[in-house]
Amino acid sequence: MSVFELVRLALSRLRTSRLRAALTMLGVVIGVASVVALVGIGQGTTSSITQRLAGLGTNLLTVSPTQNGTTGTGTLTLDDADAVAQLPTVGAVAPELSTQAVVASGRTNTTTTIVGTTAPYPDVRAYTVWQGSFLTSAADDHDLRVAVLGATTATNLGLDQRSIGQDVTIAGLPFRVIGILQPKGGAGFQDPDDQVLVPVGVVQKYFSGGNDVRTIGISVRDSDGIDVAKAQVDALLRQRHDLAASDTDDFSIFDQAQLLATASSITGTLTLLLGGIASISLIVGGIGIMNIMLVSVRERTREIGIRKAIGARGRDVLAQFLVEALTLSVLGGLVGIGLGLLVSASLSRLGGLPIAVNPLTLAVAMLFSLAVGVVFGVWPARQAARLDPISALRYE
Repeated sequence: MSVFELVRLALSRLRTSRLRAALTMLGVVIGVASVVALVGIGQGTTSSITQRLAGLGTNLLTVSPTQNGTTGTGTLTLDDADAVAQLPTVGAVAPELSTQAVVASGRTNTTTTIVGTTAPYPDVRAYTVWQGSFLTSAADDHDLRVAVLGATTATNLGLDQRSIGQDVTIAGLPFRVIGILQPKGGAGFQDPDDQVLVPVGVVQKYFSGGNDVRTIGISVRDSDGIDVAKAQVDALLRQRHDLAASDTDDFSIFDQAQLLATASSITGTLTLLLGGIASISLIVGGIGIMNIMLVSVRERTREIGIRKAIGARGRDVLAQFLVEALTLSVLGGLVGIGLGLLVSASLSRLGGLPIAVNPLTLAVAMLFSLAVGVVFGVWPARQAARLDPISALRYE
């Protein structure tokens, strides 16, 4: 009997018990839909993080203070940033110090991140000014109360290009708006467009009350010289911090490759975990298929006996029941893929979650569905193929 004929018989058989077939496929449908949706979330998160890291800056190194068991808590200062800027491999340096504060324009206000930095910040962090201008060296030197708004912050405050030169208040203090940045794209926690940039001395003077900075962003002149630049920065800061050869660093230096590798590892593990959890539903669906096929074999014992009595071989009966199990899993897989794509689109549109559905994911989900049909359909099919025709004809 041809495969086409076997499929036709399987579909005919499933039509005679539509409700039972639908309920049997439900486990596979839910399993495949879960795999598609959850793996899509994992892949979308990975893609989103990668894009954000790529948008942090060009040839970026980030220096942060760390705990040193010998010297205590490490600190970074503006003098450290000025010294690093003199290195030949360094193109631009921007120290950063941030805090959270309420920013108000008229009756509209929003709580956002206030970043204290210096004039080279756009070169280090790859920002572009949309309207107005960025912080100048004069603003840095004299701690002027001027502000450059991120695109999201400007929108939240209802400000546009006509607002350049107007005042906003940050934690009750007036600041003159001198520029608005081009949006980078992003949402939710740590939106790169939801921030206000002011001179670093202003943050130290009015908000933090110290002379330290949180990080120092460094743009290396040549991407091939990142390792050399890291070594030079490390040696310079160790010398400035009076660290002995046996002392551990009281700072850490990260580059984009390290951050990307760490983020990819974490999100990759998350994707595998989500896919594994979703696969459990597929296994449960396979158990349901096996259960129904065993019941079907019992119900059709006399039919099997008649087929064998008129010349059907054991492998013909095996193929018939195996194709029925595969038909259930394939139909369930197709419906599950459609449902998974619908759920993914809904989560992306309504929940704002980053979703990336890879065609390979759909293919793997479909192959897994087929594997479930084979694995859980073989035993019932073998049971049917092994039936003795005489005993089967006598079965009541």
